[in-house]
Amino acid sequence: MNVFRFAPSPNGYLHLGHALSALLNADMARGLSGRLLLRIEDIDAARCRPEFEAAIYEDLAWLGIAWEQPVRRQSAHLADYRAALAKLEALGLVYPSFESRTEMAQLVAQRDANYPWPRDPDGVPHYPGAGKSISAAERTRRMAAEPYALRLDLDAALVRVGALTWSEDGTTIPADPAAWGDVVLARKETPTSYHLSVVVDDALQGITHVVRGRDLYPATSVHRLLQTLLGLPALVYRHHRLLLDTQGNKLAKSTRSTGLRELRAQGVTPAEIRHQVGLDTGLD
Repeated sequence: MNVFRFAPSPNGYLHLGHALSALLNADMARGLSGRLLLRIEDIDAARCRPEFEAAIYEDLAWLGIAWEQPVRRQSAHLADYRAALAKLEALGLVYPSFESRTEMAQLVAQRDANYPWPRDPDGVPHYPGAGKSISAAERTRRMAAEPYALRLDLDAALVRVGALTWSEDGTTIPADPAAWGDVVLARKETPTSYHLSVVVDDALQGITHVVRGRDLYPATSVHRLLQTLLGLPALVYRHHRLLLDTQGNKLAKSTRSTGLRELRAQGVTPAEIRHQVGLDTGLD
């Protein structure tokens, strides 16, 4: 059976961009006689709040979207991410880095002085430190005493896999995980990251189709790599257009003028929301 999911983070109120994604998932699930699941991606304990989670349920119900119970909340499944991380560690594909953000910025600046240091598709510099060269004994000592990030050894990972692709609306897309460098998989205080948790969640929930914003298109390369390394199923992807503000920027949760709660308070109807996001004009 075809299984779709909508997976917001409760770190703010939903806006029109979320409405587009949620409605597309619901429409496609209904059109394919599939299932729609809801996942709450709340691993960021510092920013996620219960009132935002409650508002997600309220906004989706107002839009007329129904989802299956129970809702998967990432914070209740940290053991699943630890298990996946342990598999990658057993393959020798994980190492700790200890540099602070300031230290990494200084290292990047030094390297940029000689030649442009590579950056990932989000514009973040690839890891510039020496974490992979630290001895096992030194790693153990420092991990007990210092903050750290656990990173994927990309070069070693790529040796284990062949050419990777994904299916996007019937087209085969070549994956390019090398563009991301040694991504963070977890931190000392948090046993997972977005990249790790999303592939684990999708597999455990039996997701078959991922419908999400175009901004996450490049991240699919990392997800295909992790799926392959962990022996998880490949999925079908669709990355829809993004809704932009008047300055041409992607909508953010701080954009109150496009917030679903504000629009509802102004008397806007769910049908009008569908029109605003272009779903009654075929602009999906």
